[in-house]
Amino acid sequence: MEKERNLGTTKTLGMIVLAICMLSIGYTAGKLTNFDPINSLENITSNKPDLNLFWSVWDVMESQFVNAENVSIEDKKYGAIKGLVNSYDDSATTFLTPEETKSFQSSNEGKYFEGIGAELGYEDGYVVIITPLDGSPAKAAGIRPRDVILSVDDEKVSKGDNIYTVVEMIRGKSGSKVTLEVLHKGDMGTAKIEITRGEITVPSMTVEFIEGIGYIDLARFTDTTYLTWVNNWEQAVQKVTDNGTKKLILDLRSNPGGFFDAAIYAADDFLPGSEVISIQEDGNGKRQEFKSKKGGALTDMRIVVLVDGGSASASEILAGALKHHKVAKIVGESTYGKGTAQSIEGFSDGSSLHVTVYKWLLPDGTWINPENPITPEYKVEFSNEDFQAGRDPQLDKAIELLK
Repeated sequence: MEKERNLGTTKTLGMIVLAICMLSIGYTAGKLTNFDPINSLENITSNKPDLNLFWSVWDVMESQFVNAENVSIEDKKYGAIKGLVNSYDDSATTFLTPEETKSFQSSNEGKYFEGIGAELGYEDGYVVIITPLDGSPAKAAGIRPRDVILSVDDEKVSKGDNIYTVVEMIRGKSGSKVTLEVLHKGDMGTAKIEITRGEITVPSMTVEFIEGIGYIDLARFTDTTYLTWVNNWEQAVQKVTDNGTKKLILDLRSNPGGFFDAAIYAADDFLPGSEVISIQEDGNGKRQEFKSKKGGALTDMRIVVLVDGGSASASEILAGALKHHKVAKIVGESTYGKGTAQSIEGFSDGSSLHVTVYKWLLPDGTWINPENPITPEYKVEFSNEDFQAGRDPQLDKAIELLK
């Protein structure tokens, strides 16, 4: 089935794949800029603030700090830039050094990973587990969505710490071990969990049938390419329709997002046509609507969508659109609340700036954020006890509603 969709439009990544995790940040296509403020802090014009205080502090540190000779000019320069970027108080807007940029780029190639298999993000300034991937060492060891990371191999992780630094602390070769101290959501005490890193290959989606009900486990909205993801989605939809079932469970739990266009493409299969799926808003308040193009292959299905605190970005866009247009029942727990997209600006020294440039809005114009996540019509918790006992009350509720 071909859809009337420009596959070359905004390829917005709702989560970024790292060697150990997929990080809860969204992206638009990047570019290399000609403007290069990185190699000089003297690019000061009349419309920029007086930086005399900055240089005064610099001079004091250079002349009085006891170990000043151990801090390189590069470290000071990048530290100053990171401080500037952090002053905007947006955890998704991040400056990466050349080394961090190289690691980021190499870790986003393909779908094979070595690590613990978890998705990291921010919550109230703390680095948290968004979700452990299905079949991952992290999940097998007992890591849960919304776990706050307090230390890695006894090295403390504090509020406001750079998530890329935490990534470097956790990542490692398959077969090696790492110990995370975490605070499970709702617990009073912390837990130390030893994880043996492994080789992780994560399919973007899988299809099966449960008691005659179609079940698509949509793990993420990314793949090696956007076109690969689209092809996999078409095959998944074809399997469901060929089966003849009129009932479908779409599992978006622990889905950190991915290509924005992928969420729009999938939503098109559930809507009869011309419905608003999502709205893009820039910093000037300018909005662009994204609508379904025509009736899709799943419009005659009874649909239940499963979500939880690990459902973010593109998965929230899809779940929110289906909820708004009343074509699906939503079961589970409130989603993560991630409705922004970032542009990647590259610089000549190899560093990069990941800056928030868009908000993603629901069809009713409300912004997806931690205070306004997608809330299920049927709230069903998935407790640590359920996890340990192998129960899935959320899936059970979905089956109940469809039967």
